[in-house]
Amino acid sequence: MKYMLLLRHEPTAGPAEGTPEFDAEMTSWGEVMGELGRSGSMIAAHGLDTEATATTVRIRNGESLVSDGPFAETKEAFFSYIIIDVADLDAALVWARKMPNVTYGSVEVRPLSSHEQDG
Repeated sequence: MKYMLLLRHEPTAGPAEGTPEFDAEMTSWGEVMGELGRSGSMIAAHGLDTEATATTVRIRNGESLVSDGPFAETKEAFFSYIIIDVADLDAALVWARKMPNVTYGSVEVRPLSSHEQDG
C-alpha cells in the first residue's frame, strides 16, 4: 500500500540552524532517509518552502480568489512530504516514528486513494 507521510512542525520548534543540535538533526535526517531509500519503500520525498511563499486558490460563487499564505492558520506547518510503498499501516507507522521531527512536531500518515487519476 502507498502512504503519504505529511511532516509538520511549529516553525519555531526544533533546533536552531547553525547549532550543534541542528547539525545532529540533519545527520539523523540523512540517516533515516538513506535507510528509507535503501529499503526500496520510498517513492518520493521533498521538502516544502515556508508558508510565507504559499498561494491559495479558491473559487466561490464563480469568482476566483487568490490569496497569499496557506488555506488555514495553524500552529503547525507542513514542511515536507514522503510517499512510501509498504505492506500495511503498521509498516508505515514504523517509518513515521523514525522521522526526527516526531519529538517536537508530528507525522500524519495517510493512505493514498485507490482511485487512479490520469496525469
